[in-house]
Amino acid sequence: MGITKTEIHTPAQNDLATRFKVLGHPARIAILEKLLETDCCICRDLSAEIDLAQPTVSRHLAELREAGLIVGTTEGTSVKYCINRTGWLETRALIDAFFARLPQCDTDGC
Repeated sequence: MGITKTEIHTPAQNDLATRFKVLGHPARIAILEKLLETDCCICRDLSAEIDLAQPTVSRHLAELREAGLIVGTTEGTSVKYCINRTGWLETRALIDAFFARLPQCDTDGC
């Protein structure tokens, strides 16, 4: 999370913040949408589809991979990227636990 006082926060707070940060870039959302549509892709295909340079796509893929949201498997000289279902289920559980404290009410103004 950069140079912040992450040590004063719980591991769950740091983990959730890291995942939100990774999801906070529109290019990464576009990459995830493409992976959801096609199941798996290599970087070159993603570059052509979302109109970004290959090094830019590679950096975004690395961020998504480090966050555990995608996985990559080497096939020859290429890496094939796919959605990491386990990583997404963990992310969903973190978000659900975070918002479980939201008060239940009938209107938005409670």
